[in-house]
Amino acid sequence: MVTSGIGSPLASPWEDRQLVLFSVAGAVLAWCAVRVLEWAWWRPRRLERALRSQGLRGTAYRSLAGDAQLLVRLNKEARSRTMPLGCHDVVPRAMPLFHHAMKEHGKMSITWFGPMPRVTITKPELVREVLSNKFGHFEKLTPTLGRIQRLLHNGLGSHEGGKWAKHRRIINPAFHMEKLKVIFLFCYQQDKLSMGRCSHKLILHFQRMLPAFAECCTELVHKWEGVVASDLPCEVDVWPDMQNLTGDVISRAAFGSSYLEGVRIFQLQGEQILLVMQAMNKIHIPGYLFLPTKANRRMKHISAEIGRILRGIITKRENAIKAGEATSDDLLGLLLESSMADCRGDGSSDAGMTTDDVIGECKLFYFAGAETTSRLLTWTMIVLCMHPEWQDRVREEVMLVFGASTPDYDGLSRLKIVTMVLYEVLRLYTPLTALQRKTYKPMELGGIRYPAGVALMLPVLCIHHDKELWGADADEFRPERFSQGISKASADPPAFFPFGWGPRVCVGQNFALLEAKMGLTMILQRFSFELSPSYRHAPFPLGMLQPEHGAQLKLMRLP
Repeated sequence: MVTSGIGSPLASPWEDRQLVLFSVAGAVLAWCAVRVLEWAWWRPRRLERALRSQGLRGTAYRSLAGDAQLLVRLNKEARSRTMPLGCHDVVPRAMPLFHHAMKEHGKMSITWFGPMPRVTITKPELVREVLSNKFGHFEKLTPTLGRIQRLLHNGLGSHEGGKWAKHRRIINPAFHMEKLKVIFLFCYQQDKLSMGRCSHKLILHFQRMLPAFAECCTELVHKWEGVVASDLPCEVDVWPDMQNLTGDVISRAAFGSSYLEGVRIFQLQGEQILLVMQAMNKIHIPGYLFLPTKANRRMKHISAEIGRILRGIITKRENAIKAGEATSDDLLGLLLESSMADCRGDGSSDAGMTTDDVIGECKLFYFAGAETTSRLLTWTMIVLCMHPEWQDRVREEVMLVFGASTPDYDGLSRLKIVTMVLYEVLRLYTPLTALQRKTYKPMELGGIRYPAGVALMLPVLCIHHDKELWGADADEFRPERFSQGISKASADPPAFFPFGWGPRVCVGQNFALLEAKMGLTMILQRFSFELSPSYRHAPFPLGMLQPEHGAQLKLMRLP
């Protein structure tokens, strides 16, 4: 009888092997197809059903792109028009997707980041619980976001678990003990820095650093005096100047004698931010960051160049410290000294920071330190133009405390009206508009049971404009709401999160406010300012909230 098939008299060994390979390949393809379907369709639909069964509403999951197309459309509509001068209702323009979702489906609503559901959390007590993360129930978002973040920085704020604990252990001595606590801009720790409880020695360190900050501000003021005639107003776009100012400050504080190399890093970081924000709109495409596009190649080139510059600075400083030739009076010196001390004290092979770890921390200082303060100063000047009565009140306080003298630490700490204004600007124009976390296991929050793999969106800017928390005038500029401090400014104290909350709260917040006070004080001593007719009010989050079309002001020299 004639037969066929594997092992039959009519099948050759080669045909047998082919059939086996085809069978294996078919099984592998079927397995891959099932995994893709699970990731792209079945799992998102299960998560959606679990959330909707508990009463949550939101946009429907329809494709792997999630809400990307809706986001692009809403962003385009929002950016097609500017806001009226004096209007501070920035949420519809700065966060159109979440504004739309909360308007249509309620404050606690579902949107989609690719195949991952995002639930907005707007109740301050729940935001505090998520950010406190006492039991490690929440983690950073997807590996894709992690890869993008590492192009900008890979410091303490992005680490988890044991690595975060180790870095915190190494960095904390530079903050807590005898070191210059304040020059470690935007590093994170368990306990918030309270200037009222600073030791006398720490205050002396503050005072020693202030002349360097004053020097940077003086250079900016002299630049403006060179272009502003004594009796005529002059239009100046203060936005790039504020970026250069804060980049100058962080470069001096971080690298001291290597300041010029630090300026180059700041310039590269600025370009990197623009490229990363463009990539954020396309990361729902699987493997997009690995595609050899022009933008992707440039991002990798910038990251490599920053790494080369930092590696050279770090190597020279390490050699100098080992030879006993260097001081530790700047950020890098303190970081390396603390890392070396950790190695000596621990003795294990895992102690201390690698050069790559130090590079990641330095990138973080640039990204967080310069970006936040430059936006705070820019928006403060714009808002004071819109409310000249407050500009007069702030200048009156500045002149009363300092006159024409260079600001000092004691005087800056007494500027109550300036502090109120800065807080109100941080509330209305919060630099980082939202924070995100993800559940890695099922857990309950606010009566809702969240499965593993759900993103929790904390829309800080929306919370800061919530009329239930801040009153019917939540979209108005009213610095007096902070006259009794942060805890009594809102109906649900505290509902103020410009620097985060919990273990990862930004300890550099006090330094950022001090730097902003110094810059604003020295500007108010020499200039009055108003909006130029060419200014268009268009807040837009490019990394952080910034004026989309610049900040054109008319500066006038004071007599």
